[in-house]
Amino acid sequence: MHNHWGGSLEISTTDSATEDEKSRNMEWDRASVSYQHYQHLDETQQSWLLGPPERKKKKYVDLGCVVCSTKALKWTVYGILIAFFVIGLPVMIVKLVPKHKHHPSPPDNYTLALHKALLFFNAQKSGKLPKNNGIPWRGNSGLSDGSKLTDVKGGLVGGYYDAGDNIKFHFPMSFAMTMLSWSAIEYEQKYRAIGEYDHIRDLIKWGTDYLLLTFNSTATRIDKIYSQVGGARLNSTTPDDHYCWERPEDMDYTRDVQMANGAPDLGSEMAAALAAASIVFRDDNLYSRKLVQGATTAFNFARRFGGRVPYSRGNPVIEPFYNSTGFWDDYMWGAAWMYYATGNRSYISFATDPRLSKHAKAALMIPDLSVFSWDNKLPGAMLLLTRMRMFLNPGYPYEEMLGSYHNLTGLTMCSYLQTFHVFNWTKGGMIQLNHGRGQPLQYVANAAFLASVFADYMNATNVPGWYCGSSFMSQDVIREFAASQMDYILGKNPLNMSYVVGYGKKFPKHVHHRGASTPHNVKTSCTGGWKWRDSRNPNPNTITGAMVGGPDKFDKFQDVRKSYSYTEPTLAGNAGLVAALVSLTSTAGNGVDRNTIFSAVPPLYPATPPPPPPWRP
Repeated sequence: MHNHWGGSLEISTTDSATEDEKSRNMEWDRASVSYQHYQHLDETQQSWLLGPPERKKKKYVDLGCVVCSTKALKWTVYGILIAFFVIGLPVMIVKLVPKHKHHPSPPDNYTLALHKALLFFNAQKSGKLPKNNGIPWRGNSGLSDGSKLTDVKGGLVGGYYDAGDNIKFHFPMSFAMTMLSWSAIEYEQKYRAIGEYDHIRDLIKWGTDYLLLTFNSTATRIDKIYSQVGGARLNSTTPDDHYCWERPEDMDYTRDVQMANGAPDLGSEMAAALAAASIVFRDDNLYSRKLVQGATTAFNFARRFGGRVPYSRGNPVIEPFYNSTGFWDDYMWGAAWMYYATGNRSYISFATDPRLSKHAKAALMIPDLSVFSWDNKLPGAMLLLTRMRMFLNPGYPYEEMLGSYHNLTGLTMCSYLQTFHVFNWTKGGMIQLNHGRGQPLQYVANAAFLASVFADYMNATNVPGWYCGSSFMSQDVIREFAASQMDYILGKNPLNMSYVVGYGKKFPKHVHHRGASTPHNVKTSCTGGWKWRDSRNPNPNTITGAMVGGPDKFDKFQDVRKSYSYTEPTLAGNAGLVAALVSLTSTAGNGVDRNTIFSAVPPLYPATPPPPPPWRP
């Protein structure tokens, strides 16, 4: 039998060869297989003969407690290096490179003007001034005001002088405080961002502390309110606040106190001022409650039967200057603020009573009643109540009247747009809300505020605009109106003149103001100050932030001290200016505070009805 494997088939049993020799013989025998025989083997047989192919041995690295392959270690190192360059290195660069502080964007023109406009109130303060008042040419004054009154401890010291004279008119003063508070409620975050929130709170408190002195604010019922300190009669030659030209610090003439036994307008406006301020000071529980108590007392007095006669009627030192033409608008205005301050539903029920709307002539859309001012609160009151509908949507039983106020507010905004020709406009671009008469800017500023805040209400509730008849107007249209009017006041007018003192390169220098026009280191007598009144020189003291009366219907302006309709500032006018400026500034962001004004308003959904009685057969 032929052996294809080579060699003999016999198994040798000899054991003479050693193990080493056997091993060598096996190697020799395998190597001695003839090439011819090898070629006749199939692949399987060849594999038997040659054995499995040698595998490359893996290399390992001993790391002490761990043994891993060299390949794994290599890829681990590569991974760490890649991660370092992709993640670690950029992080190190960010950490090590010196940081450059991000500078906030420069304040816009409205913010710059706002800082100045607030200072006007510091210049108008009466009483013992704080050391940080910031007006170097002003000092203590009016310290004997009301000293002869037996029912007011300490007299009527404090408050604000109204304009360029030294009279404290409580009606426009109250309106000014309400406006400042309204702006502080809507735009608290803006005031904080520009560093003026504490300042405006101080200004409001200076006014409300004084208003609380003008009546018995701790009583539930009162029968009088002191309505004015100081005064003047037309064409009088007796020393008074108009005949004399003296700084407040030098007053040496008699200053009478006026009293009203019936004052639905004044009482409502005082209630509005105190109620609005109570929301501003909600973080001071004691003072806020004091303000609410005073507001409640004042509003009860305003609503008192038998006393519904305008506070100014027949009073010769009030009627020619701050005559109140009605009080139904004041009722609506005061009731709205009382509701927001207390949450008492009797106030909102009164504010939305159709009879009140009828008495106030709200639905008649008389153009003059669309002009917001210290005398006409109707457009402001309707907007304030429209806010309730837009943000809270209370529904029945308020929806019908709130819906009416909302619609009328929209029509008021339409009347401000030049395209509808409701009011005349100057060629330079100023709306004439007082028919071209003097001191127009106070009405322009108030309208700008209402327009701007209405646009913010729409924006906050995702309403793109409103209708003027069949024409849809976007919210930007009314905001642009507000901005255009404020730009006019700040210098974008034919004269390129800013009507806010101290703002811009060109502004009035002969402001009709006793304190600003008289050197503060010179004591003058009643008629001795006339030389400063009649001087053609600029005022020695700059009354920064004062918005003067403004130009005429031809965009002309007389920078003459005796032309008071052009050059005299007022407390109420500057309050509207402040409110409009803060509403428009974008330096500190945009938008109103949605909820603070409703902080005292309870949930408006009806109470859960009691469970039915148990069923009995």
